[in-house]
Amino acid sequence: MIEYVDKVKMNYSVYSGEDLYTDGDIETELLDIVKNNTDFDSIIYEKKSWPVLYHLSDIRENILSWFPFEKEASVLEIGAGCGAVTGALTDRCKRVVSVDLSKRRSLINAYRHHEADNLEIIVGNFEDAYKIIDEKFDYITLIGVFEYSGLYIHDENAPESFLKMISKLLKPDGKLIIAIENRLGLKYFAGCREDHLGKFFVGIENDYEDNGVCTYSKNELIRIFSNSGYSGWKFYYPYPDYKFPETIYSDERLPQKGELYSNIRNFDSDRYVIFDETKAYDGIIEAGLFGEFSNSFLVVLER
Repeated sequence: MIEYVDKVKMNYSVYSGEDLYTDGDIETELLDIVKNNTDFDSIIYEKKSWPVLYHLSDIRENILSWFPFEKEASVLEIGAGCGAVTGALTDRCKRVVSVDLSKRRSLINAYRHHEADNLEIIVGNFEDAYKIIDEKFDYITLIGVFEYSGLYIHDENAPESFLKMISKLLKPDGKLIIAIENRLGLKYFAGCREDHLGKFFVGIENDYEDNGVCTYSKNELIRIFSNSGYSGWKFYYPYPDYKFPETIYSDERLPQKGELYSNIRNFDSDRYVIFDETKAYDGIIEAGLFGEFSNSFLVVLER
């Protein structure tokens, strides 16, 4: 079934009728906000709510707004959610196809970007959406999505199977863009809770459940990419993290001592402050290990 929200095409062909991922009633509030407002800054300030900040802040787009997309490019955005970074794609590319499990989240995305006539949103699990997508893309994005592959890809080696599946939807010279937390990010040693499970030291202890949410270190990601048939990758380092990046470093321009001082994170919950992260970063930078302890990664892969 096809419907339109203003200029946005809504594709319900593979929607099961049930939202399999939700943040609860806050999404109804978010839908009301995006239907009736275009400027969210004052609302974020008034609400002082983590979900409102997380889903509606324009800082979220920083993760992709700098990227040199080709103007005539097509993009497949997997796990679009409420559209936090969708606008960075529709503003820069000719065609954007977004996929998300949740109808309510997809409607938030659609109303938020209702004037984007280059946006199609497919509602449903990616495994099902994959079967009806009959085109190949210049870019595919997984922004805060890859860590959930064990939950939604029904295979005993879900991360690699997910990446192999995605590669079939890329053009020969296409690029896959992944943003994900580093399970060995410095903030977790310093007392931040693991982002998905809300517990301390889960990633450091690698204490994830089988077939559940799971983040990875840099070397673990490289091994997964290699085993999945990708021939090249480039790491970037969003700081303080990929959710609200202020700066995106690369191996060509790594941070210098004294630059990393915005470290009080975990806006959604309490945390410990076990040591001075700025001083710790200075030592890590001096030792040439920043890439191993960056809180998040942004990775661009080629087939």
